[in-house]
Amino acid sequence: MAGMKKKQEGKKGGQQSKKLSKVSDNELAGEGPAARVKKIIKLLRKEYPSAQTALHYRTPFELLIATILAAQCTDERVNKVTPGLFKKYPAVEDFAGARQEELEKEIRSTGFFRNKARNIIALSKKLVEEYGGKVPDSMAELIKLPGVARKTANIVLASAYKKAEGIAVDTHVKRLAGRLGLSQERQPEKIEKDLMAIVPGADWLDFNFLFVEHGRKICQAKKPRCLECVLKELCPSFEKLSAMAAGAGKKER
Repeated sequence: MAGMKKKQEGKKGGQQSKKLSKVSDNELAGEGPAARVKKIIKLLRKEYPSAQTALHYRTPFELLIATILAAQCTDERVNKVTPGLFKKYPAVEDFAGARQEELEKEIRSTGFFRNKARNIIALSKKLVEEYGGKVPDSMAELIKLPGVARKTANIVLASAYKKAEGIAVDTHVKRLAGRLGLSQERQPEKIEKDLMAIVPGADWLDFNFLFVEHGRKICQAKKPRCLECVLKELCPSFEKLSAMAAGAGKKER
């Protein structure tokens, strides 16, 4: 019994130490995440001086709709859908009075179109009834809208209002934060909390845009281009990912 308990404790300790080592072994030259993230941001700013959302919009409301459509969909696809969409429904009142079946047809190619259409109509009605047709400029009010969580709210605040109340965590930010050893969490809300603790407040505004740009161009999910990465000397995953990418390259030959 004692031996079994010792074995279980050893296994538990091994799991904990493995998670800890994943962070501590990655602290390059004795630097912690807070110190490294400043260097990471500096390098990414130099690499992507004009980083911004790839979604096309003219008003805060259009950005809100585009961001909702972009869930589980590429920005490129959304940008093909929104010109016709905003021509058919030019104002928030038009979306509020839209028939769900008709709206579904317009946004079908973005995926999850039924839920998106339902939320868009519902939030448009709420904006008309409670906000005078205007998109609120605070996190507290934005997340009251149907279908709007922190990620969407952060993107709207940062791009439309130049306000930062948090850091938008999408698939790119989640992937890069893990690879760069900035967060070992898996849930967006917890990752955001980790990032807000180490990223200087002045950098919250465009942190997401910098990571998205780098995630799309270099630190891709399946084939990261590690040898071309400006962050390779700061990246704890460089050796593992570059070896993986090399192996994938050999298989394709």
